[in-house]
Amino acid sequence: MPNEQAHGNTEILRELLHYEMPFGKYKGKLVRSLPMSYLEWFVQKGFPAGKLGMLLQTMYEIKLNGLEYLLDGLKRNL
Repeated sequence: MPNEQAHGNTEILRELLHYEMPFGKYKGKLVRSLPMSYLEWFVQKGFPAGKLGMLLQTMYEIKLNGLEYLLDGLKRNL
């Protein structure tokens, strides 16, 4: 099994440090700073297609499981 699959893709986590919401109420806000209620709205309505949807869904899972410290650790190591 490739190392990336065994430990996840840290590049996705790194993108969450800088990726801005391109539309809507939170346009210009970092995806990592979006409130959980907004991410839950996407869970109910459906995530957008493509990269943005994947990042929003990843951020939802991170917040849902209390894993935001993973992003804080990456930020310190940059």
